[in-house]
Amino acid sequence: MSDSKQKKSFFKTYLEQKRQVGSWVASWPLLVNNMCRKIDFDTAKVIIEYGPGNGVFTKKLLKKANSKTKLFVFELNEDFYNVLKDKFNDPRIILLNQGAETLPEVLKAYNITEVDAILSSLPLAMIPNEVKNKILDNSYAYLKKNGVFLQYQYSLNARHDIKKRYGELKVNLIAFNVPPAFVYKGIKK
Repeated sequence: MSDSKQKKSFFKTYLEQKRQVGSWVASWPLLVNNMCRKIDFDTAKVIIEYGPGNGVFTKKLLKKANSKTKLFVFELNEDFYNVLKDKFNDPRIILLNQGAETLPEVLKAYNITEVDAILSSLPLAMIPNEVKNKILDNSYAYLKKNGVFLQYQYSLNARHDIKKRYGELKVNLIAFNVPPAFVYKGIKK
């Protein structure tokens, strides 16, 4: 699918399913690079991605990950899931058409007890509190010690929810993204 068709498809999906898709445009390279450089790709064995959309982060994660890294990608939206299925043919990726709240069941099925990094593009403000809390609690529980949780949002509304789990939280603004985005970084102590 060409870039032009992908952009149109992304916008169309946003208009049809605003509760699942947090923005009308895919993340810009500055945001993608900023978040991905916070992951230690040399040692990462398991990376989780929530809400990849059309795969701009997925592409970068696969490019930087070593040959033994497993990348679990959770995409609830069926249109985006199908785009990702067609776009990526890499043995390191485990693509799942299910919600991020199913992380424990998925990792158990693969005999994985901890993960190195979680990168989330989920629109937390649009997710019911019960589901959002389950996602955030499970993410914290499965991160290894010193594992990193990365989340971007277009507002500061998730700051308290994430800080409650990680204590210290670094937040930076990527002003040159459309729309501007806040990146949250929590480290499991």
